[in-house]
Amino acid sequence: MDRLFDKVIVRPPGENYKNCVSTNPMHKTIDVKLAQKQHREYVKVLRENDIEVIELEPLEDHPDSVFVQDTSIIGASSHSAVIARFGEPSRRGEEKSVKEFLLSENFDVVEIKAPGTLEGGDVLVTDRGVVFIGESQRTNKAGIEQFVAHFKGVKVVGVPITKVFHLLSAVNYLGNGIIAISPHVIDTSYFKGFKMITVPEDELYANNMLYLGEKRVLMPSGYPETEEKLRREGFKPITVDVSEFWKGDGGVTCLNSPFYKPL
Repeated sequence: MDRLFDKVIVRPPGENYKNCVSTNPMHKTIDVKLAQKQHREYVKVLRENDIEVIELEPLEDHPDSVFVQDTSIIGASSHSAVIARFGEPSRRGEEKSVKEFLLSENFDVVEIKAPGTLEGGDVLVTDRGVVFIGESQRTNKAGIEQFVAHFKGVKVVGVPITKVFHLLSAVNYLGNGIIAISPHVIDTSYFKGFKMITVPEDELYANNMLYLGEKRVLMPSGYPETEEKLRREGFKPITVDVSEFWKGDGGVTCLNSPFYKPL
């Protein structure tokens, strides 16, 4: 299997999800029941693709906690993890139960300390010995340096991000040295040596996609040009409706925290 992970953590949206931090103009129309249904469908797809899913309890005190990716970067090979310190202060605390779970599984856990900030949505893991980390409004240099100190076996490349919240909104790894990338929001020169599939400018949201191995790519429904581009490159797109997570400024990658095999 050529994917980066075989196991993930997820967390269903709580009843308070509609109060999440979001810049989306449709934020107020979030339908929590529909979000919960979409999340169940998302988990079903992961399991159908032979991914082990660990489901944590909803956190009613943390409306954004469904976006569990941001809480941690978990190394499956090293059995170690970095626990985030959120750049968005209102989200601090979401990471605690993830830390407790990983400690219960005997992971070597370190936490990002102030003044560092680091969110999982800014961390792009590849199987080519390099990890790209977005230096964004949510992740800073000090946070990146602390990540480097913990995961010493990989090269880390910082990528400045100004036009999207997180790096993974602009670029994702699709295995075999291939990335999907949106050149209108990110400098492609950082990714020299990778084959690039460019996502159409008006389908930016589709760039938040998740590689499931064996050419299967999980992506949001409603982006036909991107879907067709992936097919032409030999990929097999699997689409899911994540409309209620789009409204919360989240996407397909944000809904899980993978146990990365290269780390």
